[in-house]
Amino acid sequence: MAFDVARIRGLFPALGDGWVHLDTPAGMQVPEQVATAVSTALRAPVSGPGGSFPASQRAEAIEDAARRAVADLVGADAAGVVLGPNPAVLLDRLAEAVGERWLAGDEVVLSRLDHQANTAPWLRVAQRAGVTVRWAEIDIETCELPAWQYENLISHRTKVVAVTAASGAVGTRPDLAKIVAQAKAHGAFVVVDACAAAPSVPLDIAALGADVVAVSASAWGGPAVAALAFADPAALDRLPASSLDPRAVGPRRLELGGHAYPLLAGLVASVDYLADLDDAAAGTRRERLAVSISSAKSYQAGLLSRLIGDLRLLRHVMVIGDAMRRVPALAFTVADRKAAEVVEHLAEHGICAFADDTPSGVFATLGVGEVGGAVRVGLAHYTTAVEVDQLVSALDR
Repeated sequence: MAFDVARIRGLFPALGDGWVHLDTPAGMQVPEQVATAVSTALRAPVSGPGGSFPASQRAEAIEDAARRAVADLVGADAAGVVLGPNPAVLLDRLAEAVGERWLAGDEVVLSRLDHQANTAPWLRVAQRAGVTVRWAEIDIETCELPAWQYENLISHRTKVVAVTAASGAVGTRPDLAKIVAQAKAHGAFVVVDACAAAPSVPLDIAALGADVVAVSASAWGGPAVAALAFADPAALDRLPASSLDPRAVGPRRLELGGHAYPLLAGLVASVDYLADLDDAAAGTRRERLAVSISSAKSYQAGLLSRLIGDLRLLRHVMVIGDAMRRVPALAFTVADRKAAEVVEHLAEHGICAFADDTPSGVFATLGVGEVGGAVRVGLAHYTTAVEVDQLVSALDR
């Protein structure tokens, strides 16, 4: 493996601002090739698809390339890739379509570990249809999502199981294999939110066993574009359509209105960036993605282990959770300090981080708001050991 962090840092113009960017919970910074792809598409004549002139054909080519890029990332068929502005919008459309035929007595299983984007849509539809919502709870000590509880949560009445592949808040990666197997044993529709996992974990929709996987390009340095990948593209034609076009088929059935084609061009460039993280990666883009993301995973795991170990040496800092499998994201609290105060202190030392004291989500479950909230940080492909040490040093003052 050849993961050269110095080379990767050179791809990001924003890193020249002098700040330590541990703010990946809001998305990674954008590599030059992505910005160039977007600006190039903005300068070129691009129209809507369906015409016989070059500008229209260019739009069709960009859209097709975006679907193929996402398909390569998650190991899906491009014919089953739905494109949209962000995961919340797409998951909302999916919930509306899937839940249209629900009846009282049906059930949905959600998780306290999940981001609101993958819980709020299902909650709204369930409430309207009179469907029972069952919750998978997290272990408040480790922030694990125990898979064994799904045996009691899922039944023949379960219509949907929505679960995250990884928490962008505390880093936990649940045992999806066991959860999905339990769901499939009862014929439930499985929706996996892989937004936080995609930059650091090789994805394979077939291996996951999911019916739908959601990803967001901004999580790995792409533009504000998201996608839903269906394991079975034919399933799209069995869902009620939300498209304005009554003739829409396939993924366009869940796409409302036209696309921002320059952003789709940036999406393609961002997946190409992921595929080339490892200098030694070769073969098809799908093959290069597997090698490069595995290399990034190993590199970030080492940094994360270093950061967690150093933070735990600081008596006034408490790292939230202790999951065995995780992505490079974590949250912590500082004794006698509100999270907002800590974030301000870090900013004074040139470090970007976020405070989270929201009354919902994983931190609400943990009761973190009662102690002033949590500080959230995330490690990107371009994060260095020096930057990790800067964070620890700033917290030790």
